[in-house]
Amino acid sequence: MRFLVAVDGSRQSEQTIEYAVELAEATGASVTLVYAVDPEVYSEGGMEPISSLSDADQRLIIEDIEDAERRAEDVLDEAVRIAENLGVEVETETIYGDPVVSIPSFAESEGYDNLFVGHQGRSERTERVIGSVAKGIVERSSIPVTVVR
Repeated sequence: MRFLVAVDGSRQSEQTIEYAVELAEATGASVTLVYAVDPEVYSEGGMEPISSLSDADQRLIIEDIEDAERRAEDVLDEAVRIAENLGVEVETETIYGDPVVSIPSFAESEGYDNLFVGHQGRSERTERVIGSVAKGIVERSSIPVTVVR
């Protein structure tokens, strides 16, 4: 069996690694940690709604791809350390794109048997507004997904 574990550096991600590693040891599965590089958008101040493209250009900053790749490397390095502390060797993969789309697609195309993802447990209202990566992955995945909370 082959397990794919989506990581993002959060506490839930660490718990997901721990859970997947425990199951992998019991079943003899291999574990691959995956991080989806998707540059973030930041707002530079102001509470007023953005009303024009020039206003957006002045207030919104898209993270540089190199910065996003460095963040991916840091997150994966820490995730490997967590797995190694549990006595398990893992592989890592960096993929590109929206994690909701790219992670299930990668898992399917590479023949993984199970996908593990953490869930932060935001309020229902917050999830309606900003969505849930875990929920999106579950909805798009053609392989079983284990959501760890």
